[in-house]
Amino acid sequence: MDKSGKKWITAVMFRGVNIISLDAKGRFAMPTRYREALAESCAGKLVATVDHDHCLLIYPFPEWEEIERKLVRLPSFNKQARSLQRLLIGHATELDMDNNGRMLLTTPLRSFAGLDKKAVLIGQGNKFEFWIRMGYLRSWNRCPCNGNGKT
Repeated sequence: MDKSGKKWITAVMFRGVNIISLDAKGRFAMPTRYREALAESCAGKLVATVDHDHCLLIYPFPEWEEIERKLVRLPSFNKQARSLQRLLIGHATELDMDNNGRMLLTTPLRSFAGLDKKAVLIGQGNKFEFWIRMGYLRSWNRCPCNGNGKT
C-alpha cells in the first residue's frame, strides 16, 4: 500500500511447465501455485483463444481486455489484421475458475489444439500456453535455443 492508502497493483507473472490432465468433458485443474494469483488478479475469470502454432492461449481477463482493445484498433481494410482479429477474437472464449481451480475448455478449442487427456500448460509471463503434449515437444525440438533449430 502506498501513503495514500491505495493498494499497489503488481503484474502477475506466470512461469513454468506443467503437465495437465483433462477429463472427458474437457475440464482441467489449474495448478495450485497459480490459483491465488488468478483469484486476486482476475477473480478467476480468464479468456482462452487459439494461436497460429495450434496451441491455446489463456489470459487473465484484464490482460485479454488490453489485447482485445489493441486488436479491434487494427485497420479493418488490412487483410492480415482481419485474419489476426478473426483468429484471436473470433475464437476467444471466457473461462471461469471454480473454487477447486477447475475450468472447462470448449470442444472447439480442444479440437483446434488437438487436446485429449494429457496436455502441457506453460507460463508465459502474462498468459499461459496450453499444448497437446506432442505438439509442445515438436515445438521444443524446433527451437534454436536447444541446439536443433529446425523449422
